[in-house]
Amino acid sequence: MELNKFKFNIVTKKDKKYIYDIIRKKYILLTEEEKVRQITINYLISELEIPISHISTEKGFLIETGLKKRFDVIVYDRHGKIAILIECKSTKIKINSKVIDQILIYNQKLNSKYLMVTNGTHTIALDCSNMDIRQIKSLPIYSKL
Repeated sequence: MELNKFKFNIVTKKDKKYIYDIIRKKYILLTEEEKVRQITINYLISELEIPISHISTEKGFLIETGLKKRFDVIVYDRHGKIAILIECKSTKIKINSKVIDQILIYNQKLNSKYLMVTNGTHTIALDCSNMDIRQIKSLPIYSKL
């Protein structure tokens, strides 16, 4: 996933850059993590053929311990069930076991079939549809969810 592959609507207000989020339908402060999130959203739409209406971003939920958490991106299948849970990190954050553990904890509550963690340069996709979790090369296209 690369930034130059997609076109973004970026504006500058009071010396700060903002990027238009087509899911939330508003401008969001352009941080490194937000850049990765917007690249990921565009990848989901253009490469995996996921309808915009089946993508949700930045929503809160409670994990088993009662702590409030917030997911980055969720994709729903055609039946409205969570199919893909995505955690986006800044390009400065390494994708390591701590990041994988974070999304696995989130998934205990959200029960997604597929997981993805990315920092824009390194991406890991996981299949959780069976009892075991296995790494896969890429996520399936929307029609295969």
